[in-house]
Amino acid sequence: MESIQATKQRFEIIGNDPKLNRAVEKAIQVAPTDISVLVTGESGVGKESIPKIVHSLSHRKHGKYIAVNCGAIPEGTIDSELFGHEKGAFTGATNTREGYFEVADGGTIFLDEVGELPLTTQVRLLRVLENGEFIKVGSSQVQKTNVRIVAATNVNMFDAIEKGKFREDLYYRLSTVEISLPPLRERKDDIHLLFRKFASDFAHKYKMPVIRLEDNAVDYLTKYRWSGNIRQLRNAAEQISVLETNRVITLAVLQSYLPSEGTNLPAVVKTKKSENDFSNEREILYKVLFDMKNDLNDLKKLTLELMQNGNNNKVQETNKNLINKIYGSNSGNDNQIDFEDSPRMAVIQNQNQHPSHPENYNETDDEYLFAETVEEEETLRLEEKEIELIKKALERNKGKRKAAADELGISERTLYRKIKQFDL
Repeated sequence: MESIQATKQRFEIIGNDPKLNRAVEKAIQVAPTDISVLVTGESGVGKESIPKIVHSLSHRKHGKYIAVNCGAIPEGTIDSELFGHEKGAFTGATNTREGYFEVADGGTIFLDEVGELPLTTQVRLLRVLENGEFIKVGSSQVQKTNVRIVAATNVNMFDAIEKGKFREDLYYRLSTVEISLPPLRERKDDIHLLFRKFASDFAHKYKMPVIRLEDNAVDYLTKYRWSGNIRQLRNAAEQISVLETNRVITLAVLQSYLPSEGTNLPAVVKTKKSENDFSNEREILYKVLFDMKNDLNDLKKLTLELMQNGNNNKVQETNKNLINKIYGSNSGNDNQIDFEDSPRMAVIQNQNQHPSHPENYNETDDEYLFAETVEEEETLRLEEKEIELIKKALERNKGKRKAAADELGISERTLYRKIKQFDL
């Protein structure tokens, strides 16, 4: 069995952190078997290195190795990409196509961002894991494949299972062996080592002297949070290497390339509480909107009754009660409500004082104008709340429209239409 140090050198894995070494050791141990492996860790920690180790040290090393980013393939075409399709299976399917599971027969498939797979595709994948069978899109013929599956995700799988976004049985089939990679902030002794490696690589690439950090800059580098992990560190090293003419980097210069801790790039925060708060807020807004609609309908009915029956005293009394309900009573004293300041009551107050030309007065005119005004106001308020809900859902899900649609309880197609309608 190949040693941990030799494997890290072979696959250019930098660092001596115990958790990193344990992850590499587990990859070496499971490589000779056909056990499915799930690699977990935050975005940017280098999860793609583990599947390469597993494939290269296995008996499948002479077979094909295919890496698939599940999150980058549209939901409508991912089944075709993975399992293939028959000619005429759908619009645009002009030829029969082999999927990745057919092409990689005898080799290894790396499913990156497996947590983003649609539920229907998860069912197909589970069948492949259980008995090696799959069916092309548009076909009824069962085909066999012999592939080893290594998956990776930065999603909290237990949260995804609880929300119904990932199948529990598929999770346990994928994670026969789970290999977790630590975030960069937990590998403080490796941070400067990685930075120096990146600085050396970029100096060679761009044919310029290697940059060097002053001591206080090194201290800041190792204490920095690095929410983007190794990917963020690499980007910072490349920027500084290209842009700085002085090759000795001070603390001030380093800080200018890194977002301050208070305004760091947003990290994915998965807390059950925040989702519940959003759901509760949405329910409250819906209730307020429905109550508002009912109150406006009551106002319209009152106005029509007054216009039709002329029972002014009765309507005035009911009016006061309704206004108190909507705007709040002032210590229970109805007489303190100022009907003159209420634009909604202008028609009621002036029912017997129609402007200047009573001979042309038609009571349906006021009825129409009032109803139109209320309907317009009601529609505007509903639209404002709808826009607010859509914006919050998109912000919560980092612009992922499918997830936002699920959050709002509407179809993705409806959400697209709303976004276009409101020009969001």
